[in-house]
Order: sequence, then C-alpha cells, then structure tokens
Amino acid sequence: MAPGPLRRRKGPGGHADPPPVPCSPSSSSSSSLSCSSSSSSPRWSSGLTLYLVERRMGRSRRAFLSGLARAKGFRVDDAYSPAVTHVVMEHTSAAQAARWAQQQGGTQGGTQEGTQGGPPILLDITWFTDSMAAGRPVPVEGRHQLGEALETLAEAAALEGNEGRSLSFRRAASTLKALPGPLTRLSQLEGLPYCGAHSRGVIQEMLEDGASREADGVRQSDRFRAMKLFTQIFGVGVKTADGWYREGLRTLGDLRERGKKLTRMQEAGVRHYEDLKTPVELSDVEAVRRVVEEAVLQVLPGANITLTGGFRRGKRHGHDVDFLITHPEEGREAGILPNVMSCLESQGLVLYQHTQENHYCTPKAMAQPASRTNTMDAFERCFSILRVSRPSPGVASRGPPRDWKAVRVDLVVTPASQFPFALLGWTGSQHFERELRRFSRQERKLILNSHALYNPEKKTFLPAASEEEIFRHLGLEFIPPEERNA
Repeated sequence: MAPGPLRRRKGPGGHADPPPVPCSPSSSSSSSLSCSSSSSSPRWSSGLTLYLVERRMGRSRRAFLSGLARAKGFRVDDAYSPAVTHVVMEHTSAAQAARWAQQQGGTQGGTQEGTQGGPPILLDITWFTDSMAAGRPVPVEGRHQLGEALETLAEAAALEGNEGRSLSFRRAASTLKALPGPLTRLSQLEGLPYCGAHSRGVIQEMLEDGASREADGVRQSDRFRAMKLFTQIFGVGVKTADGWYREGLRTLGDLRERGKKLTRMQEAGVRHYEDLKTPVELSDVEAVRRVVEEAVLQVLPGANITLTGGFRRGKRHGHDVDFLITHPEEGREAGILPNVMSCLESQGLVLYQHTQENHYCTPKAMAQPASRTNTMDAFERCFSILRVSRPSPGVASRGPPRDWKAVRVDLVVTPASQFPFALLGWTGSQHFERELRRFSRQERKLILNSHALYNPEKKTFLPAASEEEIFRHLGLEFIPPEERNA
C-alpha cells in the first residue's frame, strides 16, 4: 500500500499492489560467473520463476545466464507466461521496460514480492548478478528499480538527519510504485500527491537518461558509504555515525583499531555484523518461531504468539523477526519477558538482550494532549539477538563454517484489549502506518496508535476486537497485510 488515498468503505474497490519499474541498466557483467554443466531441481518453494528478456541481452548470453541460474537451483522459463514472477532485463531503460511490459498483453511490473498469478517484478540485470553471487534470490532493493534514485536521496537525507526531506523523497518513491501501470511520461504524475519539483526532476532524468546524476553522486560519496555502513550496525544511530565519520573513521576495521568505546548493544552489533546484515529468510523465521513459542508457552501456558512486521505482510526476506505476545486473560501477560529470555538463555540461544518494562500508563493518562501527540508505543518488549540453527552449515561469516546464524528478534507483550491496535501498528509498513494515522487524524479527527483509537472531541476510546473493526471505525475498506507494503 502506498501513501495515496486510502480506500473508504463502499467506495471504489480493487486495490493493486504498487508496481515497481526497473532502474537504468547497469554495466555489471556476469562474465566472471561460471556455470556448472549439471542442473538441479529448483530449491525455491516460494514459486519464484525467472524469465530473461533476450532483447538487448542477446541469445547466447541469455542461454548462458539461464543455464547458470538453473545450475544454482533457480527455475527459469524460456517462454514468458503468467507463471513468471521475476523478469530480468539488460541495457534497458525504464521507459523501454514499460513498453515491453505493455506488449505482453497488459502485464505490468508488480509488487516487490512477485507471486504467481500476479504481475511480475521487472528487474535490472544487477538483481540477477547479485542473486547468482549469493546463490539464492536476494531481496529486491531500490537500486534494482527505477524508484531507487528517489530512495537513495531519501536515505542520504535521513543519514544527514533531515527527516522532512527524507520523507518527501520516500513518499514520491511510493507514489511512483503505486501507479496502476508503468511510468513512461512525466505527465502521468499530474494530480498525484507527493511529487514535488525536485522529485519530478529526478524522475524525468531517469526516464530520459536512465540514471540520476544526483543519486549516482550520493552513492559514490565517501560520507554516504561510511554513514550507511555505520548505521547498519545494531545500536548505532545517525548522530553516533556522524561523530565517527568526523573523527575520520570509515570502516569496521577503523572502529577496532581506534579502540572506540561502544555500548553493549553496539558491541553485539559489531560482533555479529556479518550475520545481521544478511537477510533473514523464511527458514530462519520458522526456526525462531519454534524456540520462541516453546519458551513463551513454558512460561505462560495459553499465551498467543503472533508473527508481525514484514513477514506478516508476505515478505520473503527481512532484517529482523517481530512477535506479539498476549494472553486471553488480560493481565497474565504482564512481566513475562525476563522469564522467557531466561528460558532461551538456558538453552544457549541468547547472544544479546535488552528488556524494556511496560511504561504505558492508564487510559486517563493516554487522553492527555501531551500523550496523544506521539505514537505511544510503550509496551513491554525485548530487543534481542538469538542464535538460530540452520539446516546446513556454511553461514557466511569470517571464520570456519557453522550451523547457526545470529538473528535480530523483537518480542513485544500486549494486553488482549490492545492487541488489535498493536497488531496493526507492528505489522507496518512504516509508510502505511504513517498514512493511516495521518488519515485518522486529519480526515476522521481520531487519534490512532499501537494502543488504542481515541476520539478527543468526545473523550472516548473506540474499542476493537480485530483489525477489521479498526478499519470500520475509520470508515475504510479493510486492507489485508500483504497489501500494506508501501
């Protein structure tokens, strides 16, 4: 779901996931990759199917790359069909890719999840080469698509502490992805929200030249690279990263050599950096779910454990795993996290943990104006890094192969009465939540957060037993989790 108009109940139906458009072609070459003569059956149970477009790639190169992908376990179709989930192109601009998509019977670039039966993702060859190098499908990043220029500028602004500018670029990128068809002309953006002059200029340049000089300059800058690396460390924010950069630090090696004093969280982030920067996969999620459920139910029989975040939205990859914990009997859930973490620690599964007590006050306190202005997400929670077993050894790391991986896991405890609001808030995405709360405030004059829905005029709370009820209170058609990827 992109931050465009939200769907009112009994209004226009039919919502399409935002179709990304491929970015400019990359000069990246796959010539250094070797192909085994033996083939293997596809390993990807998610149903991922590739189709490599021969135009501009060439017949022989397409055949070589298709063989390479099959040897690594990918399913590759030689003919385009509705079963294709990922379309790979080379030396193709955004406008050319859009025209190609239109020629395939109206097929458009689809969501970043690319599922069978829905529109495929249109991708630059860089995604393919990244996946071949990793030996598995890598998450689709902005640099693999047209919106990457805007997202790069948004990220750069955020790393400079300019949240307003960052939000503007991210909203423009989301609007671009939410178009019902491929973008071929700037005039298609007329009347759409969040596309200011700066963003329109970047989009125009991408359409005409296949690249953004401003975004390219940002990506190549020493500061951007260093700030991005440092802020990817668990526990490091923009202010700390900026301080390190000003001190002349550029790499993790610099941190170690200078003997920088780190917090306990940052020390864990550096220690497990290689694992934590590796995408969390569905197999990791299931492994985490098993150990978390076992520990929670041992401490609190009858508790409910619910997966949230991007994986609830249907994503195949993520950066961490989030769970909501509640109990039908309100109050029994309070204070359980220390015991849950002790249970996990006794099994040697805890690499880092920081538990935060519930500091959510009473409904009366929530009604105060000062409280209603923030998100008020003050649940009991634990930020942790868990040691997760993997089915086979060889996790990418410095040192000998091992059969486990460090994974970021957030556990959040919520009372049953607040669970629907917590589920909605913690499912995301961030853009979806921001726009839903903006709509609540501006259009419905209601305050929505992860704890409740409040009517400040009547000074009353609107109870809800499900997410569907929250949408009904707002006069909106229910939007399922898989359509909330902004």
